[in-house]
Amino acid sequence: MTSQAFTEHQIVPDVIDQPPTQAATVTYPKAKVNLGNEIGPVNVRQQPQVTYPADKNAYYTLIMTDPDAPSRTSPDRKEARHWLVGNIPGSDVSKGQVISAYIGSGPSQGSGLHRYIFLIYQQPGKITFDEKHESETEMGERMSFVVRKFTEKYKLVLKAGNFYQAQYDDSVPELHKQLGFTAPAADV
Repeated sequence: MTSQAFTEHQIVPDVIDQPPTQAATVTYPKAKVNLGNEIGPVNVRQQPQVTYPADKNAYYTLIMTDPDAPSRTSPDRKEARHWLVGNIPGSDVSKGQVISAYIGSGPSQGSGLHRYIFLIYQQPGKITFDEKHESETEMGERMSFVVRKFTEKYKLVLKAGNFYQAQYDDSVPELHKQLGFTAPAADV
């Protein structure tokens, strides 16, 4: 079912070449991610809990990306990185190295549904990442992210994933303000 959903929603081939075989469990205080369900941005403002099948002796990387900026029909900016945590021991995300702090969904008004994708990769071992830390108020390199390049660079192996879809709601301007956007706002 996971593989089929990733293919039906064109995450394969837009973001990754092969779908994950297992689903990650992604739970927000007011919503649960379920292979493409629609969740309003107001419900994904807080960092979710993420769990996945893991080897307790291995390290993992968690990536959350939106490949639909500024819109799915015209994804000129490619991927926007919403969250990146590496060197996660087993499945304990809280003990991983935060490279990009979590930011919720912020699609611009009229841009339609965006896919927000969670990908879990097993690392070959502990990694020294080149990327600099980005807080929840910094855009930094978030808008020029490409999952394929990042995972090839660090030789990561896809293990699990999940995704939801979101479109503009009245909470988006507050997120754009947090990120320092002015009208017309960029999609995140």
